[in-house]
Formats: sequence, C-alpha cells, structure tokens
Amino acid sequence: MIYPTPDAYLSAPHKAVALFGMSGLGKTRIANVLRSRGDWFHYSVDYRIGTRYMGEHIADNFKRAAMQVPFLRELLMSDSVSIKSNLTFENLAPLSTYLGKPGDPSQGGIPFDEYVNRQRQHRVAEDAAMQDTVHFIDRAEQIYGYPHFLCDTSGSLCEVVDPQDPADPILSRLVEHVLLVQIRGTEADADELVRRFVKAPKPMYYPEDFLRASWDAYLAEKSTTADRVDPDDFIRFGFRRLLTHRLPRYDAIAQNWGISVTAADIAAVQDADDFDALISRALSAQS
Repeated sequence: MIYPTPDAYLSAPHKAVALFGMSGLGKTRIANVLRSRGDWFHYSVDYRIGTRYMGEHIADNFKRAAMQVPFLRELLMSDSVSIKSNLTFENLAPLSTYLGKPGDPSQGGIPFDEYVNRQRQHRVAEDAAMQDTVHFIDRAEQIYGYPHFLCDTSGSLCEVVDPQDPADPILSRLVEHVLLVQIRGTEADADELVRRFVKAPKPMYYPEDFLRASWDAYLAEKSTTADRVDPDDFIRFGFRRLLTHRLPRYDAIAQNWGISVTAADIAAVQDADDFDALISRALSAQS
C-alpha cells in the first residue's frame, strides 16, 4: 500500500484514494463531501464509462427511438436537431437505460442476446475506465492543481479484476498510485440496496457466465419463457444474487490489496477531516 501507516497517510502532501464496494453504499456521497472542500479531485468511473466509452452507444440508442417518430425522424435526417446524453455524476440514468433489462418487450424489456451484447460493451468500458485512473491523477494535479484525488469506482470493479492474482493488471497498477478502500455493508444494507435499486436502477455489470446461469435459474423457477419474462422482476432476482456473489470478491480485494471500512462509518463522515480520521483508523487496524 502507498500509505503503510496512519502517519504516512495523514502527512502525505498528495493523498490518493479509491473507494470500492456495492453501488449505493456512499462512494459518490463521500466524493461530493471531499470535493466541496476544494482540494480533492473526483474521478467517477461510471461517469467516464458513460461519456468516454459508451456515450456513442447511448446516443445512438436515443436516435433509434427518435427515428420511429416521423416528426423527429425528419429533423434528425436534416441535421436540424441533435440528441445527446445528459449523464452526470449523480444521474447515471442514460447509461442504466441503455444497458436495459432483458425480458418481454411489451414491459420494456430487450432480447436477452442484446442484453448480453451490451454487458460485453460495459465490460470493455469498465476495464478501460479503471486503467484511466492513473492518467486522471496526473491530470488533476498538473492541469487543475488538485493536491488530492478520489477515485469513485463502479460497483463492478470486483468483476473485472482477479484479487487472488498478484499480477492482476488493474489492481497491481492501482496500488502503486492509490489506497484501495472497501466500503463493506451488512445484510441490512443489502436489503436496502435491493429496495433502492428496484426504485432507481444503476448501471450494473454481470459476468457473462453468472448472468447466463441466473437467467436459466430464473426461467426454471418461474416456469416461463424468455419473451414472457417480467424485466423488473428478473432485475430484482439477479441483483440480489449478484450482491451475494460479489461480497467475497470485495473482501478479497480489501484483504490482498487495501483496507476496509464499514458503510456505517462512511455514513458518519461529514467532512474531509472525518474522512481522513476514518482512513487513519482503518490503516491502524490493518497494521
């Protein structure tokens, strides 16, 4: 770790931290808290995915829908209007909408094969966006003059790395430049995440083998066919399974590559001093 002791972290002139864990446990809230002080740069992996790497896919999806409306089709064909995503750090709906949900088209679903294709696109984008972290550390300091850096990873980080591989290309590069900090939730947190996810889905990446196994399990459990699947019901089913699947992977990243704090501790952070104190305590506990 780049900060082997609490003192090393607290005295560092340039702090760099990457928060990871399930979406909804407070990564972006902490980023906003730190950014408000003016000396922390916020690098959002989901934002980078949705703009740099999947922005064209998202915009093209909007255009396909608009082309079905004669009035909009005419305007698009004459270059009289432009359509683009308004994705922000806090609003990832354009990316979530593009990724979609598999199931019955009459209920807003997309064919399962198309869903798999978009998941593959997300995997490539996630890998690239994580590799961009080091570039943005340099950019934040050299261009904007930020002394400190926070990487707000996506919830899918654990799916694109192998925490048991000492030579993992993403993790081995990250730990040279940032302190990896897990936000670990409880079973009660998981129940709340499911409730919130159903109400406002966030971009979600499923490993393809896990996704196919979950799809087959759902079809068998519901005794239904792919074209009759309720997309929202499947997403609830798949997301809960994904939480269980991911927890040991997050834990392995923290154990082998970083440190861990609880979601309750993160929720108590109100300013940058609280955050620094929390990281200091976690480093002390780790040592």
